[in-house]
Formats: sequence, structure tokens, C-alpha cells
Amino acid sequence: MKILMVHPHDLFSPSEPWTIRIIKFADELTRRGHEITIAYFPMTRRTESCFCGVPIIPLNRTISAGTLIKNATLLCKLSKQVDVVHFQKSQFYAALPAIWAAYWTWKPLHYDWDDWEEKIFYASIHRTTITTILTGFSFYLMERCLPFLADSVSVASEALKKLASQRGADKKKTFLVPVGADLQQFHPDRSRDEVRKKYDIKNAFLVFYHGQLHSCQYVRLFLEAVKLISETQDRDRLKFMVVGSGSELGTLETFAQDLGIRDRVIFTNFVSHKNIPHYIAAADICVASFNDNEVTRCKSPLKIVEYMASGKPIVASNVGEVRNMLDGAGLLVEPGKPEALAKGILKLAGNETLRKTMAAAARQRAETKYNWWCSAENLERAYKIASF
Repeated sequence: MKILMVHPHDLFSPSEPWTIRIIKFADELTRRGHEITIAYFPMTRRTESCFCGVPIIPLNRTISAGTLIKNATLLCKLSKQVDVVHFQKSQFYAALPAIWAAYWTWKPLHYDWDDWEEKIFYASIHRTTITTILTGFSFYLMERCLPFLADSVSVASEALKKLASQRGADKKKTFLVPVGADLQQFHPDRSRDEVRKKYDIKNAFLVFYHGQLHSCQYVRLFLEAVKLISETQDRDRLKFMVVGSGSELGTLETFAQDLGIRDRVIFTNFVSHKNIPHYIAAADICVASFNDNEVTRCKSPLKIVEYMASGKPIVASNVGEVRNMLDGAGLLVEPGKPEALAKGILKLAGNETLRKTMAAAARQRAETKYNWWCSAENLERAYKIASF
């Protein structure tokens, strides 16, 4: 099968790290014998014709009617040569040309819905302007129309599956396709010494958080839990690490300083995804903290499956798809409560047997369900349904 994938972000930019899903899909589908081409939207002019072994086509990211027409025209030419047009997310500058191309060339259209973008957008803006009003309305409109317009839909969570059905998607043509882990990159046998030596924490008990440091993330919950732990008798045994970068990094460092825990928390700043397995390997406990809201109920957090594949004991907030992903392979705590998070961390830190049991269960769950091979298999089913 020949598949054209349309992605609204820059495959090369570390400031847009939302390309892992599409790249891993392309890589796994290629392994399964399909021919993949990715059309993407670089932030600056690019000349590369290949990314991770997959042919890529840059489109124009400028927002104008003329650009939309030019992008749609190019996608129409590409669409004639493929069996399925797959587009990810609901950014109008990518979705509209993809829809036009699929409809114009009578090709099956697949919509990959991995986050509730409208809610994420409104949660992340700090002030209202004409631009934010128009952008928010575009997400509102797209995410109400796309499930109905597509011939098949893949979703990253049960909450999005329910939402897609409410918005006109055929239940028989809607498939749960959560994020997966690369089982070769993330595995329990990776050495933990490299990162521990780098940060001079060779003998510390390390509690680890990985994620983007910007709005709609919940690092503050983790830091507040660290503050509570630092007031207990375990304060000298535990060390904490926050891996990631983003617009809130400086604010979070200041927040840790105000809490009086800055010397207990290592902020690594940006770490490339290829190096993340080494950082997770250094951890004794991994944390995924969230509030309970419309955004988090729809998420399928990548960090969790990578923790699982690395064979790590996990403390995570009991919200949305997180509970389905762990299903006993991690310790779930009340969302939005630093006290509950701190209690969970201390419980695991004090019980080596429980840590080993959960670590083994986590790896097994990644091997049997939460990996890119399984996700690509579900995606294949969606393509076949769309083609009927």
C-alpha cells in the first residue's frame, strides 16, 4: 500500500517535538512493506528529500489563501500516486489541503487524532487577541468536522474515540491507536552509569520526570511533591531530575528555588529524543504527574510507554488513558494532588519488591501492547476499512 502522510509540524525542529508519532508510524509501516511519503511544514526553508529513510516533501507554512491553494495543488499531484491520504492533527493549514487532495483524487482519507488540540490551545494562551480568537475557532471547527469527513479515524485514547463518535465518526471505522515505545531503544538492560556519572549522582536513589516544560504540563505538581518529600526522613536518600526544555524552564527553576528544593532537583534542559533512553535508564522511579481535565483525559502520554519499555517502576496520576495504559503495571495516585504523588513516590522508594514487580509488569505490557509495531498494526486496519 502507498500512503501519503501529511503532518503540520517541522520534522527537523527541536521546538516542535510532536513528530515522533508520525515518524514512528512511517518507519514501522515501511518495515511492514508499505511505501510512505511524508508531506510536512518546515519552519524555515529545507532542501532535504529524506528523513530517517522516508521520502519527505516540504510544504509552505505561510498562512494565506494562495499558499493553501498551492499546497493543495501539490498534495493533489502526490495523492494521485498513493492509495491512502493520512493526515495528523487538526491544524487547518495542513488539514484543508489534505482533505481537498483526497476528495479531488477520490482517495481514502484517514484522520489521526492524537490530542484534543482545541482544549490544549485554550489552556496554553495567556492573552486574547484577534489571532488567538481565529486560531481557537479554527481548531473548534476542524475538530468538529474532521471525524465526519474522514473515511477512517485513529485516536490515541478512549476519550477521543468517544468524542469522535459524538462528532460523526463511524464507530466501526474508528480505531484506538495509542502511542508506542521503540522496544530496541528503550529496554531494561541499558546501563544507568553514563548519566549518573555525568551528573555525579552515582549512588543516589533517583526519581525522574521527563516532559516538555511549557503550559499544559504538570511539572509543578512534581516539584510540590519533591518539597513534601524533602520534609520527611527520606529527604537525604532521594535525588530528583527533570529532563526537558520549554518556555517554562526558567519559571520552574525559580519555582523550585522558592520552594527551597533547587539544590535537590537537577534540571537538564533539552535532551534529544535519541538520548532519552540513557536518561530513563538512570532512574529508580519514573513519574508522570497530571491534573484531571479535558486535555489530560484525552492524552496517550509518550513518556509513560517509554518508562514502561525501559522496565521502570512508575508513579502516575490516575486520569484518562493513563489508567488503561498502566493497568496494574504502575502505581496510580489521585491527580492534581502533590500530597498523593509524594506518598506514591515514597511508597515505591521504600519497597524494593514492589518496584521489581511493577518494573517487570511494565516491560511486559510494553512488549505486548504499547509499542509501535502494535500501533502500526491497528493503523493498517484503519487504512483497509477506509479503502472499502
